Order: sequence, then C-alpha cells, then structure tokens
Amino acid sequence: MKKFTKIFALSLCIAMLASFAGCSKKNDSSELRVGMECAYAPFNWTQSDDSNGAVPIEGGGYAGGYDVEIAKKIADGLNMKLVIVKTEWDGLEPAVQSDTIDAIIAGMSPTADRKTRIDFSDNYYKSDLVIVVRKDGAFANAKTLNDFSGAKITGQLNTFHYTVIDQIAGVSKETAMPDFPTMITALSSGVIDGYISERPGAVSAMASNPELTFISFEEGSGFEASDEDVAIAVGLKKGSTLEDEINEILAGISEEDRQTMMDNAVKTQPVVS
Repeated sequence: MKKFTKIFALSLCIAMLASFAGCSKKNDSSELRVGMECAYAPFNWTQSDDSNGAVPIEGGGYAGGYDVEIAKKIADGLNMKLVIVKTEWDGLEPAVQSDTIDAIIAGMSPTADRKTRIDFSDNYYKSDLVIVVRKDGAFANAKTLNDFSGAKITGQLNTFHYTVIDQIAGVSKETAMPDFPTMITALSSGVIDGYISERPGAVSAMASNPELTFISFEEGSGFEASDEDVAIAVGLKKGSTLEDEINEILAGISEEDRQTMMDNAVKTQPVVS
C-alpha cells in the first residue's frame, strides 16, 4: 500500500510539473508574441538572414519591415523578448483571441467591424488607398475612379481594400486574393487590370516589379474612407492589459521617426519578382 502511495504521489508530481512547464511555455510573460503575415512589404516580409535589423521568425526564417521595427520598439518598451509568429491573414484574429499571440502588428486597420471582435491600440501609421496597375496597361493614365469602369480589379481577401471596389462604377470586381504576392503575379500576367493597395505597399510593388505603377487620386476623385479604414494599429485581445502600455510607447515615436522607418523599409525590402 505504501509503495502504491509513493508511486501515485510521484506520478502526480510529474504530471503537475509537466503541466506547469506547458503553461510556462504558452504564457511566458517575458515574451511578446507578435503575429504578422511576413508577406506584405514594406510593412512585413520574410528573408533568409538577419540583415537590416530583421528578427527570427518562430519556426525558421527572418522577418523585416516597418511592422517589425514597430514591434521591436514595443517589445523594448515592455522589456520583453520579441517573437515573430508567421500567421496567415485570416488566422491573425483567432490567434490573438486564443492567446496564441499577444498582438497583431501586421498592417491591420482598426475598422469598426474588427473592433467588435478585438481591441486596438492607437494608430501607428496612416496612408491613402491607390490602385496598382501595369505601366503598359489600359488604365495607366487613369485619373479618377470613373476611369476604371470596365476594369478587372481585386483586393486582398477579408480586407477593407476589397470592399471599396464597390465604389467604382462599372467595375468588374474579381475574386478576392489571399495576399499581395498573388495579386502582383495576377496583375503582371494580365489576369487582372489592377488591385487596391495602400501607398507604401504600391511603392514596394513598383520597386520589385518595374513594369508596375500605381494611380493615386486627388481629393474628391478617389475612394471614400474613414480615418480608421486607412490607419494601422496594433490588434489585441479584448481586455488586453497591454493596451495602455503600448499606447504610451507609440506616443513616444515621433512622426519623423515613423516616416524614416517606412523609408528604410521601402529601401531595404527584398526584391520579389
């Protein structure tokens, strides 16, 4: 009986230790686990080494870009180790909701719809919407949205970018695509006439693909969008205790520093054809 009791007690201790170890790994308070696609230059991308300040991706590879630089500043301010978790766009919200990651720093806009599911920090970037086209295409000289009547236009799946296509009269709204590399390939091959992007993403696409350009619009001639729709913020689980600290850190980053980080991201992004 004593022998059985000792074995039972030993087994119980081992089970408890294993449980504590598992919890410690999942909820390590010294790590800031940040989710991003690592495929949306110049905001975030994947590269093979740590050049230009890139940081390791959990599971292999390195992540660079504007989002990574923002994530580094936040992690430093929180005195936490930054861990980049490469996550498909549609998986980002579920990941932060389930505590698989602590924050989404992935060029995500704090839209009213998303705010019903997750919380957001203050904005850390704001841009305008443009349409990326081929330089030799039929819409390279477009000036207004009306000029895109009849064009085959798409945007990334489950983004605000895709919904604004409805503002173009007579447009052929093509099936949404999963990421920007896929849209660039479709545009370069003539499958589509254009796709919706933020200006930094369009500049990035042009840098890697000289056959592309983008159409920006004067006020009143382009897309109607709220500040929330064109801004970018850190996504957090509802009720996250990190929100106030992150906002304080973001407030300490000047507009000049933010623009410098974006300029460097555009300059150092890997060339992808």
